[in-house]
Amino acid sequence: MIFGRLGVIQRDQRGLTLVELLIAIMLAGAVTSGITMTIFQVFNMNSRTSSHMVAIRQVQHAGKQVSQDLLQAKRIVPENDPGTPELLTLTWTDWDDAQHGIVYTLENMPSGEFQILWREHYINLSLNSTTKVAEYIDPAETSIGLDPPSCDPDQTSCVWAFTVTANVDGQSETRVYEVTPRSG
Repeated sequence: MIFGRLGVIQRDQRGLTLVELLIAIMLAGAVTSGITMTIFQVFNMNSRTSSHMVAIRQVQHAGKQVSQDLLQAKRIVPENDPGTPELLTLTWTDWDDAQHGIVYTLENMPSGEFQILWREHYINLSLNSTTKVAEYIDPAETSIGLDPPSCDPDQTSCVWAFTVTANVDGQSETRVYEVTPRSG
């Protein structure tokens, strides 16, 4: 034993060397880094999944609403001119002789990149309601037309194909809805 100012020091007592301390710090850093990356990936995946689910819901809602109206319509006028906001105009006469008209339009969202699909319902030429059908609609990937394009719209064998695309935070969803309108 050696006696010093601080008391008794035993020679067989060992501490951590500088190398051992550096190795312990590096291992702790690697484990912490791995955990941090895993948490970041989970949050990133959750965000992407959430955005994709929003895009799917927007496309589904638009497809359902337009399909229902196409089934009711007697006269269908697609407006695929990108210079106008109108996408589709539908008209029919109800069982009680009420004249119905539906006009679908696309309007820019505040961000300006995508658009909102609006539905205006007219009864006897008076505006009855205006409804926001879907958001984040990509106008370049959204259209309506006959399938096949050469089909006569008055034939019962014609099918209307409504293609709609929604894009939310880089997550895109496209669906094609095919509807055979009522005859007569």
